[in-house]
Order: sequence, then structure tokens, then C-alpha cells
Amino acid sequence: MNISQNPSALRSKKEITDALLKLMQDHSYSEISVKQIVLETPLERKTFYNNFSSKDDVLDSIITNAIHEYVVALTESHDGPLSVIFQFCDKNRELLKLLHKNNLLHLLLQKLNSVIPEHNHSLDMTKNPFAQMIGDLEPDYLIAFNIGAIWNVIFKWVDRGMVDSPEDIKATLEAYLKKFK
Repeated sequence: MNISQNPSALRSKKEITDALLKLMQDHSYSEISVKQIVLETPLERKTFYNNFSSKDDVLDSIITNAIHEYVVALTESHDGPLSVIFQFCDKNRELLKLLHKNNLLHLLLQKLNSVIPEHNHSLDMTKNPFAQMIGDLEPDYLIAFNIGAIWNVIFKWVDRGMVDSPEDIKATLEAYLKKFK
């Protein structure tokens, strides 16, 4: 993916990512072509390739941007991590449903597993929302455990159609975590 911050390039990237998401509502991801994505926009094919190398690159960009917003929220929020996670899920409800519909939720988990540990190493531990939970324990394994456990619960919620209240799921998780204290 081209990381240009040129306003025209940013606008083109948005049109391309929006087109892919729109197509994913009606078509299987595996059936969508770059040609279809381009046809959904007023852009030319070369503009697509000036910004992305493939449709997978477009999807990776969408997931990366969502995860970046999530990480920023985790770092800046005064709410607990579970609240931030469910706020993220609520904001990205349609993306989660589209990824689930296309059996692509694992891409979100892969991105979390690479971004969160990287971010953790760069954080001032006083601003790390998981610092109290990790303490002086080996952070890499605990981060992997937390990502796997919590996000598998999120994936189960998405699989059930996201009909359960986020507050109820959060309360269940908090009650479960209290049993370990």
C-alpha cells in the first residue's frame, strides 16, 4: 500500500476501500476482483495500483486503520480495556459482520497479534491499560493470551449475530476475571 498523505491520494484510497466494503455486502470476497472495485468508483485502474497492490492490500489497509484507531483508543481512554474493545466493536460492527460473512475474522486476529505486542513495547508502562494485569510477568505470552481469549469471545458474539448486549458480555467477562483475583 502506498502511504502517501496527499489529499487526492487519501480521497482515492477512501473511495477504493469504501467500494470494496460495499461489494462485500453483496458478494463473496473471493469473487470480488480489482476490476469490480474500480468500477464502483470514478477512478481509473492505474489509480488503484498507485495506492494498492491488490484487493488483499485494500482489505489489509481497512483492518490496519481500524486496529490503529483501536490502539489509540486503548492508550488514550480512561475507560477500562473491555469498554474500549466493545466501543471499537460497536463502531466497527459492519466491518466485523463483513469479515465474519467472508470467513476473514482471522485477519483481524492476526493484525492484533502483530500490532498489540509492538505497541506494548513502545508504551510508557504508566499509560499501558494492561500494566496492572501484567505486572512483572512475561508480557508477550500474557498479551497473546488476552488477545486470544477476549477476541475469541468477540468472534463468538459476531457469530451469534451481535444480538447480545455488549454490556452483558462485558459484565460476564468481568465477573469471570474477578474469579481469578
